[in-house]
Amino acid sequence: MGHMLKTAFKSGKFRFGFITISCILLLVIFFPLFNHTDPLAMDGGMFEKPNLGEYLSGNKQEADQPTADGAVADDIMAQFGLSSVQKAASNKLYILGTDNFGRDTLVELIAGTRTSLLIGVLAGTIATLIGLTIGLVAGYTGGIVDNILSTITNIFIVIPSFVILVLISVSVNSRNFITTAFVIGITAWPWTARSVRAQTTSLRNRDHVNLSKLSGHSMPRIIVRDILPYVASYVMMAFILQCASGILTEASLSMLGLGPQNVASLGLMMNWASTFSALPVGAWWAFIPVIVIIALITFSLNLMNSGLDQIFNPQIRS
Repeated sequence: MGHMLKTAFKSGKFRFGFITISCILLLVIFFPLFNHTDPLAMDGGMFEKPNLGEYLSGNKQEADQPTADGAVADDIMAQFGLSSVQKAASNKLYILGTDNFGRDTLVELIAGTRTSLLIGVLAGTIATLIGLTIGLVAGYTGGIVDNILSTITNIFIVIPSFVILVLISVSVNSRNFITTAFVIGITAWPWTARSVRAQTTSLRNRDHVNLSKLSGHSMPRIIVRDILPYVASYVMMAFILQCASGILTEASLSMLGLGPQNVASLGLMMNWASTFSALPVGAWWAFIPVIVIIALITFSLNLMNSGLDQIFNPQIRS
């Protein structure tokens, strides 16, 4: 693994993607140590504008003025039994303004990024482990076992995974980020399994594998010791793509209201901005930073995958 990472860092694409995602991770880890604000605390007014400039210059917003476009905001909030002037503009510092509930968008964005990254990593791990196990066993054993596992894999590929995902999510009453990650993970493994199976099939008759068979080694030992190291680079690339896919899937589910509950996530922030019409009100800070951070994370992960492919794929390398 250490040699693989050392080789991967020879790619400029991998380095750039790794540095970008590392900076995001450091921000997510260390920001809460210096800012203890509850990301779900509703302390400000509805859609308060970013006020860093005014805060530094000492010009505070008036405390009894509504903070969103009056007529539109009243209309929106009335649908939910609220009023846009219930919470007036505060004197607090809001670098990225507030959302429809008066929550600090920056704090919420950091917390949402942390939740979405956790979901992506957990979902990616689950999907990669399932796909890797099925692919290795099917590719090595062949015969009827291969046929059964390949049929199951093909069924999952043919049926749209997002439909299964939505059906499972609807049937789960209480959804937290672990449940969401698990649901995403158990529906995202087929393509990994199919690719690992193809590579394992080409490796199972190699000389070193046949030698292990003649030596009487067990199937698990042969798979782990003689086959897995040869597909490790692909598994690493598959894991990165599964993480990126998990983050995007969580955002899609949350936009439908089927994501984790009672916690901030990037998808939920988009859902709230859409529900409370942040665009018509002109509250760009409620959704633009979320779009940027999702794009940045997925772009970085895909860039890392592209860099690894550039290093480990013989056809591209040549």
